[in-house]
Amino acid sequence: MTKIKVGVLFGGRSAEHEVSLVSAASIIKALDQSKYDIIPIGISKEGRWLSTANAIQLLKEHSSIEQLPEHVLLPDPRKQSLVNITDANIASQEIDVIFPVIHGTFGEDGTIQGLFELADIPYVGAGVLGSAVGMDKVVSKQLLQLAKIPVAKGVWFLFSEFTSNPKKYIAEIERKLGYPCFVKPPNQGSSVGISKAHNRKELARAIDLAGNYDRKILVEQAIKSPREIELSVLGNDDPKVSVPGEIIPSNEFYDYDAKYVDGKSASKIPAKLPKALIKKIQATALRAYKILECTGMARIDFLVQRNGKFYLNEINTIPGFTSISMYPKLWEATGLSYPDVLDRLIQLALELHVQKKKLKTFYTPKSDWYKT
Repeated sequence: MTKIKVGVLFGGRSAEHEVSLVSAASIIKALDQSKYDIIPIGISKEGRWLSTANAIQLLKEHSSIEQLPEHVLLPDPRKQSLVNITDANIASQEIDVIFPVIHGTFGEDGTIQGLFELADIPYVGAGVLGSAVGMDKVVSKQLLQLAKIPVAKGVWFLFSEFTSNPKKYIAEIERKLGYPCFVKPPNQGSSVGISKAHNRKELARAIDLAGNYDRKILVEQAIKSPREIELSVLGNDDPKVSVPGEIIPSNEFYDYDAKYVDGKSASKIPAKLPKALIKKIQATALRAYKILECTGMARIDFLVQRNGKFYLNEINTIPGFTSISMYPKLWEATGLSYPDVLDRLIQLALELHVQKKKLKTFYTPKSDWYKT
């Protein structure tokens, strides 16, 4: 059998750059080398592309890569390969499918997916629209509300609007939401730039922090005593959902340090919930997955109260794949091993690409009117 050439793409111009490197290392280690030729593709924080066997380590160590050959993916459907632009005499590296593991901006927000579409290369995960919508917590929240899926009450505004009239927006937040509340940059992940505000002083400081990461600011009412429940979804037109898992954060909320740094957060898989409630949450996760135009994979997070009331908190179209990440762990508890999940994701990418190739991208008019 001919091996499938898998380009694993990681790093990038993202606040989640470091998380991406760890996820990519886990994926590369778990991919079956008897089935796949693995092509590491790293992107530095400055945006330089490189493809070497030790690309992950170079980026982890912040090593100088300026002297290394530079590679790019051309937006040309005739190429479907990684091109060395440093030395034209070096042959291009053909790629059958790309596995993007860039969390956050320029990787999970539809931008890199647009490049894959132009290059006509199959890729794992959601497409341009699903990625962009899933990344933007304001837009996804509005779509979920239209579908009557419960989400936390919130308000949003442009950071520039806030800086021009902070008293107006603070008064609106206090009137509509009260304290405590969460302040978020809507287009970030891994809780980067998120704060929990308990009073007016903390609120102003939290908005300033979020404004470092996004033009928009989302403020949400804090759900009282919630349990953090996560589910993994896998599939294209007929997606499947995993058993639920519960996160027990080491800090007041599941912030960046609690997720990756201090190592004190815990998880319970499967989460102990009533069967009827599990079915409701799973059904809601699948509905949200389809509403937000997801394909391939997503992790969907809920906030669940003791009375059984739940709220969809967010969707992650490129969830973490580290050794402690919930997405693969939830599937393992459901009966699908980490390598099997990767196999299925690659197969889903190839299947979706075949479907897209059947669609017409041109139209033949009845006359050559455009030539006149």
